[in-house]
Amino acid sequence: MTRHSGSSLPVSLNPSLLLWARKESGFPLDRVARKLNIKKVERVAAWEELSGETPTMRQIQLLARLYHRPLSLFFQPKPPKLPPLAAEYRRLLGVVAGEESPELRLAVRQMSNRRDRAMNLLEELGDAVPEFKLKAHLNDEPSVVAERLRKALNISFETQTAWRDEWQAWHGWREAVEKLGVLVFQFLKVNLREVRGLSLLKFPMPVVGINSKEQIAGSKSYTLMHEVIHLMLAAGHEEEPAIKEKRSEKQWEGVEHFAENAASHVLVPESALQGAAGPKRRNMPWDIQGVRRLARQFRISPLGMATRLRASGYMDWTAYQSWKEKWNAFLKALKPKSGGIATPAEKAINRTGRPFVQLVLEALDSNRITSVDAARYLDLKFQHFDELRQTIRIGMSRSEAHD
Repeated sequence: MTRHSGSSLPVSLNPSLLLWARKESGFPLDRVARKLNIKKVERVAAWEELSGETPTMRQIQLLARLYHRPLSLFFQPKPPKLPPLAAEYRRLLGVVAGEESPELRLAVRQMSNRRDRAMNLLEELGDAVPEFKLKAHLNDEPSVVAERLRKALNISFETQTAWRDEWQAWHGWREAVEKLGVLVFQFLKVNLREVRGLSLLKFPMPVVGINSKEQIAGSKSYTLMHEVIHLMLAAGHEEEPAIKEKRSEKQWEGVEHFAENAASHVLVPESALQGAAGPKRRNMPWDIQGVRRLARQFRISPLGMATRLRASGYMDWTAYQSWKEKWNAFLKALKPKSGGIATPAEKAINRTGRPFVQLVLEALDSNRITSVDAARYLDLKFQHFDELRQTIRIGMSRSEAHD
């Protein structure tokens, strides 16, 4: 007689929930089968097709973990109705709305939930929701939009060049953006080839997300400004969420080029660039090291500086493309540097930003949420909260350690 443990017995549940959870999480059948160590994809498909096959409790637990869903979801009478994720984030080049990777879908969902929690906590505490007031239009000059943003950020050129390095610059730009009523999060496990940054077009208190796999601090700063420009365009009714955006790919490339140019002007104002690079000359030679030296003066990435040089006429498009190819080859030849080891508290701050951390701590201290809630909101064990408070008080004492 064969004995079955409780976790190995088949379980009766609504198969439509299995199908909904998989598709909502973006997983193809074959990837689910591999994750659950099931040799035949047809077996997983049978669970969703009312064909007699049912998963065991252990397999349902594994599915809940894989899809990042509560176990109780699989025993509901019908799937919940949720708005499409593409109704929240801006259009991304190369990403088809509704066909995002599971990692990107999870990142968007987590950031959206975090923003909703921030809104709820502000209401609980009786605090006003910050309002993002900046707007931009595609018929504006990118340099004018950049000047508008830079003035709002209140970062002088003297402050910028006084920053110790690109990491301190990244923290400075991030803090300035957060003061404008924007939540700045970093998301995990998404391939850089899919997306370096994105923005959630939810007002008030929109969100900018930066891919934590980006190891170059100057690139983080550039991506941050790029996404804020997209927020300004959305606030000016020039952009729609990805699911509503009807422009062709070529037309959208024009929007992206506008955001690129404006972002590069924010980090490198024209007058400062001319003072550092000198007068423009036809067919000026720009090698990797020359652009790197100039980028270091402004605490930005070499690619961001090359983009700026192109926008200002120091490089034409052909020279820029040639330089970019050489730069990509240069990066591939570099040995990756190992970052410092971040503490759990530093990781929480890097991931969610200081305003969100401070909001959660204030709600906890006011007994608006429990310690269990606070730990869940920050994805941080409560045993690290004393260290978190200390880190928030003194600020990051060193360059940002990598997650």
